[in-house]
Amino acid sequence: MVFQVVFFTNSGTEANELAMMIARLYTGCHDIISLRNAYHGNAAGTMGATAQSNWKFNVVQSGVHHAVNPDPYRGIFGSDGEQYAKDIEDLIQFGTSGRVAAFISEAIQGVGGIVELAPGYMPAAYSSVKKAGGICIADEVQSGFARTGSHFWGFEAHGVVPDIVTMAKGIGNGIPLGAVVTTPEIAQVLTQRSYFNTFGGNPVCTAAGLAALRVIEKEKLQDNAHAVGSYLKGRLNTLKDKHEIIGDVRGRGLMLGVELVTDRQLKTPAKVEILHVMEQMKDNGVLIGKGGFYGNVFRVTPPLCFTKEDADFLVDVMDYAISNT
Repeated sequence: MVFQVVFFTNSGTEANELAMMIARLYTGCHDIISLRNAYHGNAAGTMGATAQSNWKFNVVQSGVHHAVNPDPYRGIFGSDGEQYAKDIEDLIQFGTSGRVAAFISEAIQGVGGIVELAPGYMPAAYSSVKKAGGICIADEVQSGFARTGSHFWGFEAHGVVPDIVTMAKGIGNGIPLGAVVTTPEIAQVLTQRSYFNTFGGNPVCTAAGLAALRVIEKEKLQDNAHAVGSYLKGRLNTLKDKHEIIGDVRGRGLMLGVELVTDRQLKTPAKVEILHVMEQMKDNGVLIGKGGFYGNVFRVTPPLCFTKEDADFLVDVMDYAISNT
């Protein structure tokens, strides 16, 4: 696969909107498959691909089918990715004409609570979609640009090569910049009409994007994300052993999730308790975000320059906050 075409946008939502449109134009099909618990944006098409009621307005959202989420922690098949992937086949056979436009997924669901897709899932899902004439879109808006440490792109950890990659956030280090990357053959469909974006790819934002790439390379931030992220995950797992309220620690690199539960066996979401812990952490100098469908997962996604000293401070404050909640 040779990715030679880039179309710049202003955000991840715009990038995913464009990728979905390209897939529909290229294949001549309308149906797109995404995953339950996914978040791909909040515009017309991407809201359809998003699969959490928290983020969906009551407007027409057509042509998207949501497959069972391959969630190793809460999913029905545990870490058996190939079992989950069978639902893709069922959706194609019973929910579409037998032909689809695309499959879109994150390698690690960000807004969904730092859920890393079960091993073996993506190769099986990609295979089913391609047999049905579809193309595969990797949403790397959150997991891309070295954040996972082990790889520059999240999908690389799953041994797949997508047809389209979308990106934003890390591409510009806070500057409004996104992009759709694909092959010349697929991108050719955009030449059927005049398509443009007034501010996408403007000189200021693209200069920031180039600078961000240079810093990632020069300061070896992917290596840092791997080293510090592995250290931090280890410390968070030690914290899990100490506190019953921590049900799961997951993710890779500097894209980690800490799920709080009131009952480990039932995995009851600690919706209220996490708010108290967050408040305690804020009072002690740590600002941390939360996510997941139930709002009970700490999303630990610090800057890629995060150090082991920073990690120690974060864990110590979290330990103190949980102990005093």
